Amino acid sequence: MARVKRGVTAHARHKKVIKKAKGFYGRRKNTIRTAKQAVDKSLQYAYRDRKARKRNFRSLWVQRINAAAREHGLTYARLVDGMTKAGIEVDRKVLSDIAINQPQAFAAVVAQAKAALEYLKKTTPGAFESAVK
Repeated sequence: MARVKRGVTAHARHKKVIKKAKGFYGRRKNTIRTAKQAVDKSLQYAYRDRKARKRNFRSLWVQRINAAAREHGLTYARLVDGMTKAGIEVDRKVLSDIAINQPQAFAAVVAQAKAALEYLKKTTPGAFESAVK
């Protein structure tokens, strides 16, 4: 039986890892053992942070909406409650964009949310005034 020389496949595999390690510091970029460890870890971080990026952006959108809502005398939670009661279904990304780029449209949404919160006047005295300033 003929003997198999594995130099070509091993070299190709090493080359693939070294290419992914481009830009790393020290031995991590050119020594196959450390480069393989570094690349594996970097892929784990990339997978984890793709999920974390979504959380970070949602948090940013909520902060922007809250700041814009407070200019109109509502908190974020009350605004979302009023929008739900008014039947306005706009996701946080779009609502944040509207708050930044189209203040008049955001003011209209806030007005509708405030109108939907009128039920608080009937249920408990002072609740509407504390909710809407």
